[in-house]
Amino acid sequence: MAEHKKWIQKKSDLWSIPNILGYFRLALIPVFAWIYMHADTAAENFAAACVIGVSGLTDMFDGKIARHFNMITELGKLIDPVADKATFGVILICMTIKHPWMLTVVILFLLKEGFMAVMGLLLLKKNGRKLDGAMWYGKVCTAALYVIIVLIMLFPQMGGSVINGLIAAGAVIMAATWAMYIPVFYKMWHSGPER
Repeated sequence: MAEHKKWIQKKSDLWSIPNILGYFRLALIPVFAWIYMHADTAAENFAAACVIGVSGLTDMFDGKIARHFNMITELGKLIDPVADKATFGVILICMTIKHPWMLTVVILFLLKEGFMAVMGLLLLKKNGRKLDGAMWYGKVCTAALYVIIVLIMLFPQMGGSVINGLIAAGAVIMAATWAMYIPVFYKMWHSGPER
């Protein structure tokens, strides 16, 4: 019961505006997948890109609203990163079907996120520490990859070599970001318990 109260302090936490926006972002994932996988025209690709845009704006506003109106909840802290990773993962997987080289980015994404999840759990167990949100380079990586994704969606006529070049740039950014997180976790591992 105490654990339940830790996650949901009051019933209204379930339906706070930031959490509703988080649910909405999760609901947009199958909408994007369906539109993108059936997109054959520029207008349909544009519609898929618009869904990503709406999801991104929702992500930005739920955090601002939560902080400004003191609506930060434990449930919201769980929903937000789940919605982020699930959205990004589904976008990459869908794009891999049309652009096979995107598989490289998918593999790096899974390895990076897997590393961070395992290290996060080990750190919590070892000394009660956890990474408090994404570092600046994590945010830059996400923003850069979203730009690459939207460019590929909106301009499929760029040609295979240009698209593959953009995908390669995304893979390099992802790998560099992962490498930058390693020393952060190393330092946290060798620090004392959280106070």
